[in-house]
Amino acid sequence: MLAPTPTSLAALIKVAGRRWSIEDSFPSGKGLTGLDEHQVRRYPSWARWAVLVMLAHAVLAVAAAEQPDLPEDTGLLPLTRNEIAHLAAIAPLARLYPPGHHHRWSIWRRRHQHRAQTMPLPAMGVR
Repeated sequence: MLAPTPTSLAALIKVAGRRWSIEDSFPSGKGLTGLDEHQVRRYPSWARWAVLVMLAHAVLAVAAAEQPDLPEDTGLLPLTRNEIAHLAAIAPLARLYPPGHHHRWSIWRRRHQHRAQTMPLPAMGVR
């Protein structure tokens, strides 16, 4: 397919590369913000739902991107969109647990994930 105007190969590759991030946003939008949980009756209600879900997804993405960098010696992974959504979802339950419980649980989980990612794999020798 030809472009209507002359386009550089670098621009075409950049546009093709955007497809992955767009396709990645649909499953995460479904899982994190409930994109697939609306019962479509009419277009206006679906459009409002889709806009709210995309806004929530954008808030999670910005919150994950704008956090300060953690020093290497903390042994923690930075907050991800999933972790931020989880902390926001359990916020109403904060009164049922001791103060700081969810924060400590998040730190434990992120430290555990960091250890799992940085642990060297054992040598798998044949005996």
